[in-house]
Amino acid sequence: MSFMETKQIPLLILTGPTAIGKTEFSLRLAEEFDCEIVSVDSMQIYRYMDIGTAKASRKERKQVPHHLIDIIDPDESYDAAQFVKDCTIALHKIYQRKKIPLLTGGTGLYFTALIHGIFSELPSDRSVRKELKMRLELEGRKKLHEELAACDSITAKRIHQNDTHRLLRGLEIFQVSGIPWSEHLERQKIKGPEKRFDNILGICLTEERKIVYERINERSKVMLANGLEEEVTSLLEKGYSPDLKPFQSIGYKHILNYISGVWTQSDTIEILSRDTRRYAKRQITWFKKMEILQHIEKQKQDEIISLIHRWKREIGHH
Repeated sequence: MSFMETKQIPLLILTGPTAIGKTEFSLRLAEEFDCEIVSVDSMQIYRYMDIGTAKASRKERKQVPHHLIDIIDPDESYDAAQFVKDCTIALHKIYQRKKIPLLTGGTGLYFTALIHGIFSELPSDRSVRKELKMRLELEGRKKLHEELAACDSITAKRIHQNDTHRLLRGLEIFQVSGIPWSEHLERQKIKGPEKRFDNILGICLTEERKIVYERINERSKVMLANGLEEEVTSLLEKGYSPDLKPFQSIGYKHILNYISGVWTQSDTIEILSRDTRRYAKRQITWFKKMEILQHIEKQKQDEIISLIHRWKREIGHH
């Protein structure tokens, strides 16, 4: 797959905050424009995690081909760099079938990484990470934070010592490469965000925030009614540790607290709704910074469809 081959693949993007109705609209668009859907969601990649990640149903996935859903187990690691590799392969296959890839989901980092590429992957080394984790247990975070401040004061200032994941990452990057994390990021900025694709139509659905928040509150109740607790229990029974990364995500960490008796059911719904609303707010902020996106009210679906027809004519895709 050459860079030039990748560049010519047309990308249709449909994004927006959680619970705005992307799945439903993406199915309509896929049928109208003969698309295959590529999920851009850092949680829908996990098998057995369906309710809390609001995946399209099996019936919907039969209706339209979907990619990058259920590709790894909850105890496997995955990151934006791996997503870019997997997604690029999927895009080439869709393009070879003369279909348009419709990328839909809400993980802003994945969209940005795919479109602008990831600056040479940040160095990592499993054995260094293991040793740092042991040192964290023995010496504590204050000591490690002081060490980070000595080798990378800029990163140390932006990372709180309680954020042990990024604290260890900062030390690991420096130990493996001899270059501070902050310098890696600075070099990335200089390189500039060149687009990897020439023909992109990016649409971000918008709606009055009050309505989005009401939908989120309703969705939290529905997830519990649809069996989110049973889904989490079943994962634990399969032997997956509650300490795994996907269990720290919205929905799953809330149910773990409910199962272990930390919160009542009404507490769980209330805190889940609140945290999801906060997440939606962060998504909206991220999408506003993405220059390729046109922000269009969700109600204007016919306008969006006309826009896609025009774009298809312009890029000569019939």
